[in-house]
Amino acid sequence: MYTNKKLRILFLALLLVGMFVGNLCAQEAVTAEDTTAIVEEAVVVEETAQTGGMEAFARKIVGSGLVDLFIKGGWVMYPMLILVIWALATSIWKIISLRYAKISVHDFLAKLLPLVKDKKFDEATELCAKTRGPVASVLHAGLLKADKGSEEVEKAVEHAAILEMSFLEKGLIALATTINLAPMLGFLGTVVGMIQAFEAIAAAGEVEPTIVASGISVALITTASGLAVAIPIQLFNNFFVSIIDGLIIDMQTGSEKLTETLSEIK
Repeated sequence: MYTNKKLRILFLALLLVGMFVGNLCAQEAVTAEDTTAIVEEAVVVEETAQTGGMEAFARKIVGSGLVDLFIKGGWVMYPMLILVIWALATSIWKIISLRYAKISVHDFLAKLLPLVKDKKFDEATELCAKTRGPVASVLHAGLLKADKGSEEVEKAVEHAAILEMSFLEKGLIALATTINLAPMLGFLGTVVGMIQAFEAIAAAGEVEPTIVASGISVALITTASGLAVAIPIQLFNNFFVSIIDGLIIDMQTGSEKLTETLSEIK
């Protein structure tokens, strides 16, 4: 029950973070024509009028200001957007899969072990088959070998546990990749922005705040975006790891109880 509440809280947090990150990561860049004799406010109006499709939808949903930040971040923001979508999709899938995998081990063993003690292996196997989650799957594999000795049971349980652990850990690589690459892309954008700033200084032949402002803006936007992506995904990854560790402990507890019960009835 406690884990279920934590999953609900995490899901709500994921929605909020998704909205925040989505605000920084809209879809397409502006394609407005260059104009040199129009003031800056008129240029913004003209660009907004010419935009359409996904960009117009993004501006309507999250606001033009945040979409403009995404555009100002440059090309680095696009691979970062892909990482965001990948990580959010993986996080939602992990929430659903872990919610499905978690059961009350105490209640399950309270039903299963009496059947094993009475040597009703068919009924015990059927109970495991009808129960969701890795714990039931591991014990089901062990019960199928109950008539072949404790060594075969332990081997079957160990093999099934390895398969279940690999499934539980599936998707964590995607989250770890996002955690590592998002800040790196942000720092890459920082370097690109500083290069642009120095190129502007070289072209102008003098240092003026307005000359380097654009390049520094790109550097700061990309760095902030990389950290804004990596920090919440790191939180979700740690949460998923803690849930998986709890499921692994449940599998170990269940398998130990099963082998002890089988040893007692011999």
